[in-house]
Amino acid sequence: MFDLNTIASLCKRRGFIFQSSEIYGGLGSVWDYGPLGVELKNNVKRAWWNSSVYERDDIFGMDASILMHPRVWEASGHLESFADPFIKCPACEKFFRTDENIAAKKPCPNCGKPLPEKSMSANLMFETLCGPVKETAQKVFFRPETAQGMFVNFLNILSSKHPKLPFGLAQIGKAFRNEITTGNFIFRTREFEQMEIEYFVRPEEAQASYKRWVEERFNWYVKLGIKTENLRTRPHSKEELAHYASACSDIEYNFPFGWSELEGIASRTDFDLKQHSKVSGKDLRYFDDASKQKFYPYIIEPSGGVDRSVLAFLVDSYREEKVRKEKRVVLSLHKDLAPVKAAVFPLLRNRPEIVKLAKSIHEDIRGKYNSVYDDTASIGRLYRRQDEAGTLYCVTVDVDSLEDKKVTVRDRDTMRQDRIDISRVKKYIEDKL
Repeated sequence: MFDLNTIASLCKRRGFIFQSSEIYGGLGSVWDYGPLGVELKNNVKRAWWNSSVYERDDIFGMDASILMHPRVWEASGHLESFADPFIKCPACEKFFRTDENIAAKKPCPNCGKPLPEKSMSANLMFETLCGPVKETAQKVFFRPETAQGMFVNFLNILSSKHPKLPFGLAQIGKAFRNEITTGNFIFRTREFEQMEIEYFVRPEEAQASYKRWVEERFNWYVKLGIKTENLRTRPHSKEELAHYASACSDIEYNFPFGWSELEGIASRTDFDLKQHSKVSGKDLRYFDDASKQKFYPYIIEPSGGVDRSVLAFLVDSYREEKVRKEKRVVLSLHKDLAPVKAAVFPLLRNRPEIVKLAKSIHEDIRGKYNSVYDDTASIGRLYRRQDEAGTLYCVTVDVDSLEDKKVTVRDRDTMRQDRIDISRVKKYIEDKL
């Protein structure tokens, strides 16, 4: 089994993910996505948006602001209780979250010295000032989750879309948490993206809806290529549940560092709308035309991390194999997620007529999907480079192409090579996709 450093090394080597501000020594647990990384990340978000919004009639998309009125976080409870317990080792001055199997009086995992008996707590929200003059500026927070933006827009959705229950809101956006303990590459970071749905249902339908969402979200990862043996659903015990939740399950993935949460599906009851009604003074109840009654809908919340999903897809698709006694590294990413769909090479880059033909083929197929042209190495090295990038098909133009008007198309996963007419290349790849 390979370790996480293997994935991190590939990500830097091939332009997926870089340390933020690396030339200045880096910024802890903040990452930049390079040319291949941003394509993979966008493809993950696109696949989620397609399945959550475009393929359904009962979910609307939205994009709430990152900065919100401070009273939003008062109503949600974040100002009062969004904190992690932690311990600071007096010897090595390292910080540890006490909810991660680190207990008082036990030896420090870093230096082995005794840890203090009492833990401390720290609010995880980033603070900033809204307003150009410090003396009159309002203290606000970078949102620690995207959910609240959907709750506070509940009335706007009712008045603009006039939806019938059940219906949902979907959002992809940045969130920020000033974590005590970070690490495991992009698994736990201070700046991250969430893919989140708030699904509003009648109270009596909440349990059945919750179960359907757990199953649906599990199957989404499987559909995009995650091996079922690397996924599991873990229901929360009563002790783990948030005070407002009636049920919650995590979809966990078997990362190189162990089983960890990929996505959580929670049944949040009617807590959120009630709280915002109480604090804002606005009536956030839903009016049912059939019964002529007003009530607070219950909310089912599937909430996943974009970055964690990217990491899981990278880990699950990574494989090493021997080909002609040489190691071949492949990212066998699902066709919908692969950053590059096709790469075009000239077999001989010192033959202008071959280069010209290869570039014309690339011009013809790009735009429909992401493709690249490359003539910066030998054909064997170009193949290996694209295998590591997860590129689905490699198109090679050789000397014979000038006469027979055919090229060789190589499949990433099988390495099978088909000789096809140049006029068929675009249609061939479209059919495969």
